[in-house]
Amino acid sequence: MLSPASGASSDLAGTRRWRRSCTVEELRGRRREREAALRSARRLQQLVSKRLLREDASIEDLCIGTGSGATAPVSEQEVSELLRNAHKGTEERIKSLRRLRWGLQHKETQQTFIRLEGSMRMLIGLFTSNLADLQMEAARCLHELSHSQDPEVMEACLPATSYLLTYLSGHSTALTELCLYTLGNLAVETKVVKKQLLPQGIIPVLASCVQSPHLAVQEGAGYALSQLLQSKEAAEEIIPLVLGSGLSQHMLRLVCSDVEQGIGVAVEFAWCLHYIICSQVNNSLLISQGALPTLGQLLPALASTMMTTSAEGLELLVCPVVRCLSNLLAEEEPCGGELQVESLLRAVFVFIRSFLPKHPFIVQECLWLLNNLTADDPTSCSALLSLDLFPSLLQLLHCQKASMLVLTVLCNVAAKGPGHCQALHQKAGLPFLLGALTLSDDQAVNQVLELAHLLFLHWPEAAIGFVDHSGLQALERHRDNLLLREKVEALIRIASQLAAPPQDCPLEASAEDL
Repeated sequence: MLSPASGASSDLAGTRRWRRSCTVEELRGRRREREAALRSARRLQQLVSKRLLREDASIEDLCIGTGSGATAPVSEQEVSELLRNAHKGTEERIKSLRRLRWGLQHKETQQTFIRLEGSMRMLIGLFTSNLADLQMEAARCLHELSHSQDPEVMEACLPATSYLLTYLSGHSTALTELCLYTLGNLAVETKVVKKQLLPQGIIPVLASCVQSPHLAVQEGAGYALSQLLQSKEAAEEIIPLVLGSGLSQHMLRLVCSDVEQGIGVAVEFAWCLHYIICSQVNNSLLISQGALPTLGQLLPALASTMMTTSAEGLELLVCPVVRCLSNLLAEEEPCGGELQVESLLRAVFVFIRSFLPKHPFIVQECLWLLNNLTADDPTSCSALLSLDLFPSLLQLLHCQKASMLVLTVLCNVAAKGPGHCQALHQKAGLPFLLGALTLSDDQAVNQVLELAHLLFLHWPEAAIGFVDHSGLQALERHRDNLLLREKVEALIRIASQLAAPPQDCPLEASAEDL
């Protein structure tokens, strides 16, 4: 995960905003620039992975192994024998394919198999058989090969892609599911995507599978699509086709699937939406299709589920949904008005409290969402201040990797002007500000100085209280830090002037220093 400061560390460390010539509008403009950099840094690339579907069959009856039932590689001689048996009767062919399938779990057997003349042609021929059991065993062999990390093995699977796509329209749910996961594994390879799957029409076929009444097929289609969306060509060649096919509307529907029936489908399509949104190809289309209110209503529903059930595994869905909503809020056009902010904020804090002990990474995701909600929306800032959620936010200040995001949210609130600064001063109080100056992270302290500056700028009474509670001494401790020195000295000067008696520090002079 990228550090929140990594995308804008130079801006945070800069001192231009402290010069006399900085107006309030300039400060706000620079804050918007910094928030854009933070949001850009938040768009993470996801690692591509492959999946394997296997039966819970008795290994001992199917393959050579140890006493514990572990599979073993198959020799070249035995592979040749299995291929010869594949031309015999149906039962013998099924038995040979089953033995071959378990052998193909090993890299050595995979390489041996694809190098034998006619092996893939024979396997594909059996895959196209009109005998269901035989076809299924051949499909499982292809699936084992698709899980390989060997480029030669992937290349050998290329002739099978058109048949895999064809059988997605078949009547067997089990075969369709297996074909989907096999295609998803093959989609990891760039060459396969370019040369085979896209020209063969995988996007329209997946659009049809998404509308299947079977959850297993829907989930498999989501997996295959998510693999495609992570390829290097996605933004230029794949996402425009996906958006043009109408798939995005089905995705939004499936993300809101009933979690009581299993969250697999919703999780897959939530990640699909995440990849599309991060590409920024056409997020305005998603917004026009109601993505914001859909996702904004889904999070409170998930929070409600968490409060009434054990919600095992629900973090797998919450994470991509929070990311999707957060990144949509980072779009240039303001769009937060479509959200029910109060219910969304309450949901976010339910997630924070629930996931903090075991899944702290989701706390970071939630804080990014809070950051994007409050960056340009005074209404969200007011709701955060008015609800009973603020103490929970302040408690996160000393949590590892959360302090910078907490302080950034507070700065977003303070940047909204005097009213918000007055409420923030009353809610957080001077003990919080003084305590935050003791943080060990220089970047976090730098953000504390930013927060103090905004408070003093918009609510000078905060500076008076700060000085009265030994705030200047707390600042002095950072004077020797080269990163912080200029800001510290400027803040000491500003606070001292604002706290001085009126005759010694005319209001005009104080304003000029800001």
